[in-house]
Amino acid sequence: MNSNVQQKFESYPKNVAILLSNIRDLIFSVAKQDGIDNIEETLKWGEPSYISTIGSAIRFDWKPKTPEHYFVYFNCKTSLIETVKELYGDTFVYDGNRAIVFKCDQQVPLPELAHCISLALRYKKIKHLTLLGA
Repeated sequence: MNSNVQQKFESYPKNVAILLSNIRDLIFSVAKQDGIDNIEETLKWGEPSYISTIGSAIRFDWKPKTPEHYFVYFNCKTSLIETVKELYGDTFVYDGNRAIVFKCDQQVPLPELAHCISLALRYKKIKHLTLLGA
């Protein structure tokens, strides 16, 4: 784990660190499944960020001002959230065209989130396809 990201994880409440660690693990698992082995892990805007050379950045974070929620962010200048809304509708709660919002106590729909992550990790190769090729 990138040392700056590690420090960020250490700043989260323990229960949140576990939830976000699960999201991190999912990102790397999906990347491996998709044959993507060059994920860059860093902090962007103080948030853990993950990007492949053929994709668009995925970030996630928890903030004390919304302690019961955490967010998985996608680049708002892409069609990712728009596509996810079309594919999965009210499976997720959205923050505009930039994030999927989760409650800290909810069961995450893992197959659907894994698909969203896959779309982001491959975005540059699929952005020209209808519904990103989904």
